[in-house]
Amino acid sequence: MDAILLVEEVVLWAIRIYGYLILANVILSWIPHDRNNPIIRWIHRATDPVFLLARRALPFLVAGGIDFSPIVVFLLLQLLAQVVAKLFERLAISVG
Repeated sequence: MDAILLVEEVVLWAIRIYGYLILANVILSWIPHDRNNPIIRWIHRATDPVFLLARRALPFLVAGGIDFSPIVVFLLLQLLAQVVAKLFERLAISVG
């Protein structure tokens, strides 16, 4: 049972970190920055493919020059965290 809780924490921690990366990407889009900075490039490499996937699936996410894909991805990430927490809760109950 402890192993299940550990895996749950690791998965939820990874989801939380990715949420922070989305937030960092959004903040970076509002301020001038050096796109050649390795950390900034890494943030964009980690988040842009998911934003692109959301834009392709839902083309109306870009409206009037404003890209809403980070908001949608962030909300889906929160939903994923809730689903993962529930699944691990049920798994822990069934095992323990």
